[in-house]
This record gives sequence, C-alpha cells and structure tokens, in this order.
Amino acid sequence: MANLRVLVKRRKAVRNIRKITKTMELIATSRFQRALKRAQEAESYTRKIAELAADLSKNASEVSHPLLATRPVKKTLVLVITANRGLCGGYNGGVLREAVQVTRQLAATTAPFDLEVAGKRGIAFFKFQGVPRTREYTNFEDKPTFAEVDAVASRYIDLYISGQIDEVKVAYTKFITAARQQAVVETLLPLSSVEVASSKPAAAASTPEAGGADTKTDYEFIPDAAEILEELVPAALKVRLFKMFLDAAVSEQIARRVAMKAATENAGDLIKDITRVYNRTRQANITKEISELIAGSEALK
Repeated sequence: MANLRVLVKRRKAVRNIRKITKTMELIATSRFQRALKRAQEAESYTRKIAELAADLSKNASEVSHPLLATRPVKKTLVLVITANRGLCGGYNGGVLREAVQVTRQLAATTAPFDLEVAGKRGIAFFKFQGVPRTREYTNFEDKPTFAEVDAVASRYIDLYISGQIDEVKVAYTKFITAARQQAVVETLLPLSSVEVASSKPAAAASTPEAGGADTKTDYEFIPDAAEILEELVPAALKVRLFKMFLDAAVSEQIARRVAMKAATENAGDLIKDITRVYNRTRQANITKEISELIAGSEALK
C-alpha cells in the first residue's frame, strides 16, 4: 500500500514542475512571436536581394564576382547552428545529426575542413565526440543581430576570396511554416546557387507575364556593373546568413514551446494518476480503521 505522505509530497512536486513548464511555455510563445516577426520581415528582403544579385550577374556577363565563382573544393568550412539551452525537444538533435553526417562525409574524403559551432549544446556535443572546433560562438541567442552575423560573414568572405577555403556549408533548422521546420545543410559559398535561394514558384517563373527563365531584362549600370556587384553580392551573402540565424532562432522557440506544452500536459495527467492512487489509498485506510474499530467493539462485548 502506498504511503499517503509520499503521495502528497510527490503530487506537490509535480504541481510545482507543471507551474515551471507552463511558465516556460508562455515565455517560449512570446519569444516565438517576436522571432517569427523578424524572420518574416527578413524573408522578402532576402529573396529579393538574391534574385537581384542573380539577375544582374547574368546580365553583366562580362563582369564576374569572386563569391559567385566555383572552383575545385580543397577545403570546406562547416558552420553548425544550435541552441545555447536545452528543453526544446529534438531541435538540437536534428541539427547535430545533419552536421555529423556532413563531417563524416568530409572526413571520409580525407579533405581538410574547419568546424565552427554556434550554441553551447553543439559545442558540448562535439567536445564530447572529440571533434576539434576552430571557432565557437555563444553570443547568438533568440534575437541575433545583423552586426553579429555581419562579422562572421565578412570573415567568410575574406577567407573565400583569399583562397583559404573553397566552400562554406551551414547546418541549421530551416523555418518553413509554424507547423514545419526542417534540419538542413545548405551551401552558403559559393553564391552560384543564389538564384535557387530566391524560391520563385516554378509555374510563375515560366509564364510570359512573370518573365520566364528564357527572358532577359536589359539593365543600365550606373556607374558600372563591377562596382554594383561588388556591393550587392556580399550584401546578399550577409543577408542570407542572417536569415539562417533567424530561422534557427524561431525554430528553437517553436520546439521549446511544443516541448513545454507536452511536459505541462503530461504533468497534469500524472497529477490525476497520483490523486487517484491517493484517494484509493486513503479510502482503504479508512475502511481498515473502521473494520478494526468494529472488531475491537465486538471483542469487548
């Protein structure tokens, strides 16, 4: 028979945990709404600047930019974006599985690669695995700033142009909708895939009204195409990396909200089960005491 005192203490502990998880759920919901707003605001700008960079680079065929040029990959840089905290379900696990798969593929080819990790969870994971990291970032929270991302992107640009790296891959959780997020690995450099990042609908792009893929728009470059691309292409890279960090932030808050909601519901179910056992135990004790009283009174007769 369960001890009533133990059941009371356990029920009290579960109630306290439910209060904590409910509060964390509300906080995650608030942060998710703010992060979602920032991600949606950056989506249109990121798509348009990518389309413009791709379009201008096609029309200015006599001018090329180093960030758009592809070359044989001799060294790769992998950036993994995770969270600083846990209690967010499988968010970190999904990103780390994709990152481990990429690092194993690179290690199998014996090609050198650098690993950079953003987020304490990812840092702890690769440290436990014994995988060396060239750089670690813990300053990216649920509200990453463009200035922080700009510093990282500028260094990638310098490394790529100088030939120290030939490819940059980013493992992060891509925000698709509020109900769907996907852990992916995308190529950040070279920016030859910038047209794909524009995410134009295929049907709209093929219609004459939308100006299909076969149409070519004539641009007049003032002062010249080289100077315009020199400013536009790095800006497209920085904005795209910033969008990746924003997607990671909003996906983290969604995962934490879902996890805390499930924990709150499970705590409620557990409280009901404990209460049911408590009531049964209490009733059994009362019945036992009544039976003892009746037996004792009968013995005194």
